[in-house]
Amino acid sequence: MTTRTSTFVLFVSFLTAIGLLVGPACGGDDNEVCVIGAVDACEAGLVCEEVVGGMPACFAPIELRGRVFDASTDVGIADATIVALDVNGAARSDVARSGIDGTYSLPIAVPRAEDGTFNSESIKLRVDADGYQTFPTAPRSALPIEVSESAAVDIEGVRVIMTATTDVALIGLPAGGGGGRIEGFIMHPDPSGVLVVADQGGNAISTAISDRGGNFILFNVPAGTTQVEGYRAGINIAPATVEASGVLDTVSLVGTSDGLGTVTGSVNIVNAPGGLLTSVILVVDSTFDETAIRGEAPAGLRAEMVSSAFSIEGVPPGRYAVLAAFENDQLVRDPDESIAGTDIVRIDVAGDLDIADSFKVTEALAVVSPGADTIEVITGDPTFVWADDSSEDGYELRVYDSFGEIVHENTMIPGVSGSSDVSYTWTGAALEVGLVYQFRAWSFREPPSGTRTFISATEDLRGVFAVE
Repeated sequence: MTTRTSTFVLFVSFLTAIGLLVGPACGGDDNEVCVIGAVDACEAGLVCEEVVGGMPACFAPIELRGRVFDASTDVGIADATIVALDVNGAARSDVARSGIDGTYSLPIAVPRAEDGTFNSESIKLRVDADGYQTFPTAPRSALPIEVSESAAVDIEGVRVIMTATTDVALIGLPAGGGGGRIEGFIMHPDPSGVLVVADQGGNAISTAISDRGGNFILFNVPAGTTQVEGYRAGINIAPATVEASGVLDTVSLVGTSDGLGTVTGSVNIVNAPGGLLTSVILVVDSTFDETAIRGEAPAGLRAEMVSSAFSIEGVPPGRYAVLAAFENDQLVRDPDESIAGTDIVRIDVAGDLDIADSFKVTEALAVVSPGADTIEVITGDPTFVWADDSSEDGYELRVYDSFGEIVHENTMIPGVSGSSDVSYTWTGAALEVGLVYQFRAWSFREPPSGTRTFISATEDLRGVFAVE
């Protein structure tokens, strides 16, 4: 073999190895090398996917399929946006749109073995639509969807995952709660999973999550001056002002890696079994609901497995509410407002910041029913059951609707003795079919000549139920 021929062979081998020289019919039984994202990288019906420990190759696509529908009428919702997120809130897909009947197909890129099989992982869905509340909005939570070989079925050459958790019911906004759209994208090397907030007058009137390409759609934006902001760990996004028309507007956001900070602090776990750990999250302040004590936390702005000191890195500039023990971990923020460390803390981040006061966290009152672990469907008047607090004089109970409004409360439920649980029935409850509700209970002490002080409470994300 001549030197020229040898050099040519080596050059062809190099092109093949880096995926620049493949035939148009890539993806047959040989799973030939392809280039991810390239036009016509694979033959029709196949997609170019990452191969663990090897070069990208063509395989049958993996799709989530489901339906988006109105929670009250069961009618399909057209033109809803659906994006898949991983356990840390990062986007795992581009955005799909539902059809006229509410059905959708959402392609998911999943690393494969050389034979096309793939390891299991869990993802969750975020769904938005004109005239509807975002799913999930606390206290509703998105149940994990198992992306696995056992969950996938072959339908006309596509590996399809279609379960009860891929169908999503949306709750309609109150009258007058709709508006226009702001569509946009984020310019940054890693633009996915950003919480995008449309702020009018200091209040978040719409939010969205950017997909893998940085694209997003903000629904239900009324006309008016709107500041569009973006939040995610590791990226600092300059806000942009839009004069929203109430119909359709566009915007682009620019992100950098400069100006990020680290938030540090500590948690003090009291009156709780040893070994319990909690989490601390940063919630964008404009999304925070004072009544329901909840809001939206950007991806990555979370410290987990916390027993005392915590640190959250890569925090972009902005104003946040800091919530300890917000997630389900058998703990709750100590509700006793007469002691330090129990108030909601707000911080303005413009670099590194240390929170001086320790957060007081205590053992939660366990929810028995409804909604101990997941949303529960009930009929008739609801009976709320939770674990007794042995040192209480009484309880307060409130029921919230999907929008954080109190629809029922009783602040004088007597304490119990001789029973491990407390039970309270709301007689004559006026609950709307298709809506989601949450009950929360607080235990208190009230000496004859003293001030009522709270001891503990049920957890922030339990006690969720719906009515049929």
